[in-house]
Amino acid sequence: MQGFEAFKLNKQLLSAIEALGYQSPTPIQQEAIPLVLAGHDVIGIAQTGTGKTAAYVLPLLMKVKYAQGVHPRALILAPTRELAVQIGDAITGFTQFCDLRHTVIYGGTGAKPQIEALQAGIDILVATPGRLMDLYLKGEVYLREIKTLILDEADKMMDMGFMPQIRRVLEIIPTKRQNLLFSATMSEKVIQLSEEFLEFPARVEVTPQATAAETVSQSLYHLPNLRTKIDCLSYLLSDEERFNRVIVFTRRRQIAEDVYRFLLRKLGEDAVRVIHANKGQNTRLNAFEDFRAGNIRVLVATDVAARGIDVSMVSHVINFDVPLVYEDYVHRIGRTGRADQRGEAITFVTMAEEYHIQKIEKLIKTKIPVAQLPAAVEVYPTPFAERQAMLREIDNQRKREDPAFQGAFHEKKRFPPKQTKKTAEQQKNKAKRRRR
Repeated sequence: MQGFEAFKLNKQLLSAIEALGYQSPTPIQQEAIPLVLAGHDVIGIAQTGTGKTAAYVLPLLMKVKYAQGVHPRALILAPTRELAVQIGDAITGFTQFCDLRHTVIYGGTGAKPQIEALQAGIDILVATPGRLMDLYLKGEVYLREIKTLILDEADKMMDMGFMPQIRRVLEIIPTKRQNLLFSATMSEKVIQLSEEFLEFPARVEVTPQATAAETVSQSLYHLPNLRTKIDCLSYLLSDEERFNRVIVFTRRRQIAEDVYRFLLRKLGEDAVRVIHANKGQNTRLNAFEDFRAGNIRVLVATDVAARGIDVSMVSHVINFDVPLVYEDYVHRIGRTGRADQRGEAITFVTMAEEYHIQKIEKLIKTKIPVAQLPAAVEVYPTPFAERQAMLREIDNQRKREDPAFQGAFHEKKRFPPKQTKKTAEQQKNKAKRRRR
């Protein structure tokens, strides 16, 4: 296939594709677009950064064709606000030469502007499940004209507990519709859940599930503790030419804040931002836009952003913590090496995280190379409390693998209290009375 003309898209879409600089369709686009145009239900699985959004947006725009009526005819559900905004931006780019209308609704911000956009009339609605149901129950969203339902990052939505809300959406939209599911990973559990609303779906899997893009080189550093992780991060980021646009992923919000404050002191407020679930929506979007525009060099984020950042030319992803949801590793490192660009993913691993790395390697079917720690990185002694916490975690890991394992931190046996001279005399007198 030489270009997008082979899909027989209309002139307006082809002009938008040319204006956006797309040269030729990616493998997921080559296989999925004809199936979607033909009206099939589709499960699409491909690595992050391979063009999944365009794989369903382009045929959707061909099917919706032109602005019509007031109520949406297509619904796209996304698990996070960042991803919903990203999808909205993609639709804006592809509809620049046509009159199709769309809007994005999500929580964490005022609903009034979103309600006004809905009342003005739209053709395509992009939403997070929570805000969608809130506005539906208030009577602000009419969904009886939906002809196409799309779940982007379907596995993440189900992992995040959105399935009850998705089932409620399925109850209120027409049963006669086209359904599309797209994700970088698709577990068997998700396949089983998808059977509830997909009819004889065509499965498009251009690469094996949960595999990293070939454009991303992976490596890991074995580090003993948090302080050494901080020193290693500082050393890596000191090379501004090589580490010119970096995302640092952490497991928890507090760690993200701690890393951000350290980098703020070291790099200055013009170089770093942080986003996590406790940040306000405007703060998160502004930080994301600053990173996308190249105004800042480092973005610190929790996994809330792992699937919502579509930024080209990200030089490095640094996993400050190993993710506990192993599929998230694929999505994290997929933030670099996008659109055929080269990228590098570096992971910091403590002894308590080696267990999770082994699981991730089994999932991605790849052994992650171990890099030699640079001599300039100072290895600090591990504080007693941190070491004890890691040992307890290792015990818990071994118990998960072997329920019979007791471990170093199992409850100690209770021995009877030592007898005093007085209690011994009392027991001796009791024995004499019994013999009488």
